[in-house]
Amino acid sequence: MKKKETGLSGLSCPIPISDYPQVLLAHGGGGKLTQHLIQKMFASQFSNDLLDPLHDGAVFSVNGSRFAFSTDSYVVNPIFFPGGTIGDLAVNGTVNDLAMCGAHPLYLSAGFILEEGTEMNDLWRVVVSMQEAAGKAGVQLITGDTKVVDRGKGDKIFINTTGIGVIGKGIDIQPRRTKPGDSIILSGPIALHGIAIMSVREGLEFGTEIKSDTAPLNGLVDVMLKAGKDLHVLRDPTRGGVASALNEIAESAGVGIAITEDSIPVTDQVRGACEILGLDPLYVANEGKLLAFVSPEATETTLAAMRAHPLGRDSVVIGSVVSDHPRLVIMKSRIGGSRVVDMLSGEQLPRIC
Repeated sequence: MKKKETGLSGLSCPIPISDYPQVLLAHGGGGKLTQHLIQKMFASQFSNDLLDPLHDGAVFSVNGSRFAFSTDSYVVNPIFFPGGTIGDLAVNGTVNDLAMCGAHPLYLSAGFILEEGTEMNDLWRVVVSMQEAAGKAGVQLITGDTKVVDRGKGDKIFINTTGIGVIGKGIDIQPRRTKPGDSIILSGPIALHGIAIMSVREGLEFGTEIKSDTAPLNGLVDVMLKAGKDLHVLRDPTRGGVASALNEIAESAGVGIAITEDSIPVTDQVRGACEILGLDPLYVANEGKLLAFVSPEATETTLAAMRAHPLGRDSVVIGSVVSDHPRLVIMKSRIGGSRVVDMLSGEQLPRIC
């Protein structure tokens, strides 16, 4: 019997798409399974010059002007948490993705998927938090969409935000510019967002409240660019944390990365919470921190500019780019040994953003 033609050439692909027959929560965790899903399922089919760099956003030119374009979806549970809501998280997250491309964010869209039965007061609180966040970031929400799904078919509120920003002349921020000798700067203490979410989920109390660090980073990036345009890479370490972000850059640029454990700022509250929960803060999500790869000559100037900004006052150098061990991140531990900091391989914190 002749096989029925479907018109979809990918349906009979002889190469297995995935080692997993079903989607797992870990596929959304920002680690190895996320990268596998992106590469095998999406990048292989949609490959083009703008997508292939897999930056935080696509960078393109129109009539001599350069723009960055980015989109993200937010499914955080719970929708309200210490320091923020799913609404300001959605605005800040897309603003930050544009800023990591070196862009000045201009406009956002918002798509809402609402579950039947969601309290109108909760929706209003989310909407107000989005408008407040947009005002702080200096962007406007100019278009959007709303859908409602049956009770039990969603989880209160899911939000997609898409943004566009303009890139100034002479700015070229992307992983391929990374080179041995670059300093790696972290803008402040890590893992606050992920632990704030987990403290609510698990009902944990730590003496003082741990708040999410969700914030728009475009203002911080602006002062860094004004201090000098010799920034090679910017990245906000969200899902998968600092460890996954560093691994992505090392793999993309084909370089080695060396970091020092003692130099990585972690608050006592976060460290204690991670010990209780069995988590490594290097893999916990952040929503208001950035990593900057900067030439050695520009390091001190960039640090000074960052420390003069409220969101960068605790900035520190945590390591450097090296020619040794390409595509690997190696950390010198507090006791003097060294270990490979690999990409997160399993599920650690689902529904974190």
